[in-house]
Order: sequence, then structure tokens, then C-alpha cells
Amino acid sequence: MKKQLITILGCLTFFSVTAQKVSAPAPYGALPTEAQLRWQETEQYVLVHFTPTTFQNKEWGYGDADPKIFNPKKFDANQIVNAAKAGGFKGVIFVAKHHDGFCLWPTKTTAYNISASPFRDGKGDMVKEFEVAVRKAGLKFGLYCSPWDRNNEDYGKPEYVEKYRNQLRELYTNYGKLFITWFDGANGGDGYYGGKRENRNIDRATYYDWDKTWAISKELQPEAVIFSDNGEVRWVGNERGFADETSWATFTPEPIAGKTVAVPGETNYEKAQGGTRNGKYWKPAECDVPLRDGWFYHADQDDKVKSVSELFEIYCKSVGRGACMDIGIAPNTDGLLHNNDVKALKDFGDFLKQTFSNNLAESAVITASEIRGENQIFYGTKNLTDNDRYSYWATSDEVKKASVILEWDKEHTFNIIRLRENIKLGQRIEKVEIDAFMNGKWKKISEATSIGANRLVRLPNYISTSKLRIRIVESPVSIALSDIGVFKEPEQLAVPKIKRSKDGMVSIVTESAVNQIHYTTDGTEPTLKSPVYQAPFTFLNSGEIKAKSFGADMKSSETAIQSFNVSKKDWKIAAVTFENPEKGISLNAIDENAETVWSTIDSSLAIAFPQSITIDMNQEMTIASVSYLPRKNGTGGIVKNYEWQVSTDNQNWITVAEGEFANIKSNPVEQNITLKTATKARYIKFIGKSSIEGNYVSVAELGVKTVK
Repeated sequence: MKKQLITILGCLTFFSVTAQKVSAPAPYGALPTEAQLRWQETEQYVLVHFTPTTFQNKEWGYGDADPKIFNPKKFDANQIVNAAKAGGFKGVIFVAKHHDGFCLWPTKTTAYNISASPFRDGKGDMVKEFEVAVRKAGLKFGLYCSPWDRNNEDYGKPEYVEKYRNQLRELYTNYGKLFITWFDGANGGDGYYGGKRENRNIDRATYYDWDKTWAISKELQPEAVIFSDNGEVRWVGNERGFADETSWATFTPEPIAGKTVAVPGETNYEKAQGGTRNGKYWKPAECDVPLRDGWFYHADQDDKVKSVSELFEIYCKSVGRGACMDIGIAPNTDGLLHNNDVKALKDFGDFLKQTFSNNLAESAVITASEIRGENQIFYGTKNLTDNDRYSYWATSDEVKKASVILEWDKEHTFNIIRLRENIKLGQRIEKVEIDAFMNGKWKKISEATSIGANRLVRLPNYISTSKLRIRIVESPVSIALSDIGVFKEPEQLAVPKIKRSKDGMVSIVTESAVNQIHYTTDGTEPTLKSPVYQAPFTFLNSGEIKAKSFGADMKSSETAIQSFNVSKKDWKIAAVTFENPEKGISLNAIDENAETVWSTIDSSLAIAFPQSITIDMNQEMTIASVSYLPRKNGTGGIVKNYEWQVSTDNQNWITVAEGEFANIKSNPVEQNITLKTATKARYIKFIGKSSIEGNYVSVAELGVKTVK
């Protein structure tokens, strides 16, 4: 017995010594901090927008709203937070102050705060209520306090910067541990500014002294990452929620053209979408996108909540490309998430659970072409399915190309392959190719470039196989792969796509064959009793069409919803200013085609604003709202400040709406303006008073809705 014990101890000692002799791979390039690792593991969270702006039905407030309008009588932070949790989100960032300057906590820095509102009889603290709800739900908490303040009389002066820093100190001291402190680049412009209603621009490179301002976060919230254009977590450069196909966690920020320093609002955002291979810093991307078209609640967007299909595509192109997914959610004037939003989040959370609950790789036998030092204990393939992001399969230093094979005892059907690197050792792999064993031979089914913290390879179709091979074909150093997952996404019927031509004919199609499509034109939910779509039909009014696909088993798809303005079948262009035929004829503004564009002249000459286009609708109607769709291809000529006028005779005009399209550069969605009073008109005139780029105006589509 003693000899056996000595033998066992000797073997253990041998394995221990052998394991110690094989050193870990040397780290490669810029590396994440502990705070960045924790952020990376979070993967998905929400950003909550709620201020007096909500009650003004605006996207950005000017800072002139009376605090008395802010009174959400049914406000329930738990309802909002629990809806996010049901969606699979692991954190909540609350907008404690947006650009309007209204502070949602009883700050000592300004009288323009929640204590001046009727909410909780002037004794409320919405930041605290959200913090308590988030902790109760077991989620992480983060805060955003806008650097821009369109209310504060001192904005643009040094005094404001000190006020702003004191706001950060209050927030970072009184609301517990944060996982992220969030900043953006919207700084300076039109505002109320203590009643002066003027434009105040600042030198973004120097005004906030970002090193000193961000030091407050590092001092008071050392475990939080800083999000910004060039923060520890970078903005991905768009508000569609997508990182590039090749997306590096490393990044070397560059200033925009004409500037010498990369700061919030003046960092080259186009390069942020893909990052920088071998960049100077570890700055992974956050992909932010609202659940609806806008970041704030608007009742006319109740039918524009993103579907599960849309949310999962965002997930695959954000989390699935090594970034984090940040979905904007917005309470309504009652202080609750709309039922459509709650349902969308719940359905998405359920879909994620169904997709990732069964990792087929865990039941496979996995073999590798090479293992570092032949050390199965530290670097073997068992580490690929142990749900530990930092245990890993590694190759020897000289082995920069290698493969693993997953083999099952029977065929399995799947369409998603997940790969992760141990990012404590840097982002190493530059390309992988994936093969399936089919019909007695290996067949390449996909490939991917950057891997990093997370990579989801989503195949266009399901495949069935008993063997899967993953080949690392490009890497500057040895491999350190921490995870392989193989999953089957739940089957979904193709969601219909609804379109209308200029002559008012509606067509409904699907990308793949379905048994039937049922639709409605009265706003009700399609059922098997609703009309069956068989051929294009006429729909000339403004309104909403809904459609569902149905399979042979009578199961249905998600509901497709498409809102239409009044048909432009008989519309004509009555007048334009500075038209540029080479950039698109004026009829493009009313052709029901979002891809075509009309614009005025783009010239170096000092062509003056305003610039306009006048439309003859060929009949008098009572208009309830007007809409402007910006161009999709580029930002040139997209209107920032606008005016709408109407007339019954093309002689006498009245202004029915004017203002700014806030955030339209980052979020170029259709801008719907509800008129304060429905107005009779035959002619409409859209006037661009300024644009976000260039000295001209561009339009993809203009439209109106009538009184129902």
C-alpha cells in the first residue's frame, strides 16, 4: 500500500513538474484591463432615456421645458428593469442628465432638476429608484451624464465645467458601484442657456479637459470602464448596432479632418467601426441602437419596435463580432415601457435562451492537430467546452496554423458556430476557415477574420453533419482559443416585407417560400381569417398594413408592420430652389423609393439657406403630420434645421412646423412631425434652413399623413 501511494504521489509530482515546464504563450499586442474584461463578459445592456423631452415629443430637448411637465404618475423602475432582464440584458445605464440639462436627481449644482417637478411631490430621485431596481434584479448599473447642457446659463464658460464635474462627483459617489460611466460627443450648439436662446460652440479639444474630467471616474469608480468616442470602450461609429465584419478590439484613435487631437465628438468614427489591427490601445466597441427609431418615446413609433429577427441580427453583428450590444429603451409619459417594447424584449430573451441553451460541442469528441507542449492539463481541448473564457487550447510558439475537429456519434443540425480567444493574451487570430464533413469529404462552409472575445459565425442555412473542422489559417503568433460553441437557432418563418409603389400598389413578399401570407389594413393583428395575399393591391390612404407568414402547420411568423403616408400617385413638383439635376431630379423626393435622392446644388459658392421644394398634392386634404426621410448613402445635405409650410392656393402660406432634426447624423431615420393642429392644404413646402454637411439640401422622401 505504501509503495502504491509513493507511486501515485510520484506520478502527480511528475505531471506537476511537466506542467510547470511548459510556459504560457506570451501576450500579444495591447491587452484589456480587469474592468474591460468584466465589461466584455457583460455582452449586452440597455440605455434608458427619460426626461421632460419625452413629454415634449422631441428627440433632443432645447433645455427650455418647464419642469412641471415632468410628472410620470405611474413610473415604475422595476417594470422597466425587469423587462430588460427578461430580454437577457445584464446591465442598465440610466441617462441621469441628457442634453436638455434636466437632472433626474436632486443635485446641488443647478435648480433645473427633478425637485422642481411634481414627481414624488418634488422629493423624488429617479437615479436612486433605478439603482435600487437594478440591484434588486441582480443586474449591473451604469450612468450617463451629458457633457452638453442646453439649459445652463454658464455653458461655454469655465464655470460650467466645474458644475459638470460636481455633477459627476455626486453621481459617482451616491449611487453605488458602476460598471460603466458613459460619455458622448454631442457638445455645443443651439440652446436655451438660461433664457438667452443662442448658439454656443466650444473647443472640444480643450473645454472639458477630458483627462482631468475622466479622472473623476477613475478615482470614484475605479472598476467602471469609460465609454466615449475614444474611451476605454469606443463608440462603434454608427447607431445601427453593427460592428464591421472584421472588428478589432485594439484601436488607435485619429482626429477628424482638420483637427489635431481625437476627442469626444472629433474622433474619426468611420475607422471606429472596424478598429485598428495592432492598435495602440485595447478599446473594444460598444454598438448602441434604440429599440425603436428614436432614443426617446414617441407614440407614433409604437409600431416600429424592432422584431426578434432584427434584434438577433444586431446581436450577431455586435456581441457576435467582439463588441457589446447597447439597446436604447424609453419609458412613455406614464413612466412605463409600452407593452410592445416589453413583449419585444421578452421574446428576444426567450429566443436567446432557446438558441444558446444547448451547446452541441459539449457532446463532441474534440481533437487538435497540435497541443502546446503536449500538455492536456493546461492547454488541451477540454478547455474549449468548460464555460471558462480564460482556460484555453494553445499551440506551441512556432505553430501559428492549426485545426481542431469536433466529431459526434451521429449527425447534428446547426447553423451557428461560436469562437472565443483568451483575450487576456490579446487578440491573436486573423482568419479561420470552417469545414463540415459531407458526402464523404470535407466541404468549406464558412470563414471569419477577427475573433477576440466573441465571434458568432451564422451560416445562411442549417447544415447536418457528424464532423466539423475549424482551421486557424492566419495568426501572427501561437493560438490561444478558449471556447467553441455549436448551436441551432430556432427555426422561424420568413417575416413578410411590405412595399408600396408610387402608384399606390402594395406588394408583400418573403425571402423564402411560405404556405400563406395573411394581412390586414385596419391595424388589427393578422390571423388565418384575415385576407390571403395573392397579388398586389391598391392602398392610397395613410395608414398601417400588417402581415404574417403562415406555415403548413399553421404556425405563424412575427408580424410585419408598415406605416404608409398618403399615396403620392398624383403628386407633382411645383417649385424648387437651386436644383442640381446631376444629383437627382426633384421627383425623387416623392417617388416612394428610399434609395433615390433629390438635392440642391452642392457648390463651393456661398449659396444661401434656406432652400426649399414645393409639392402640389393635386387635391386638398387635412394634414395631421409631415415626414422627411434623409438619404441613406452618405450625410451630404441632410437637413438639420427645418420648416414646413402649407397652402391651399400656392400663394398664401402658413408655417405649421419648424425646429431641428436632433441626432439625425448618427440616426438617419424618417423624421415624423405631428402638427399641433390638423391643417387643410393642397400644397406643402419643405424648407431646409441648415444641413449637417455641405451647403445644400438633400431628400430621399417627403410625405404626409391625414386625419383618420
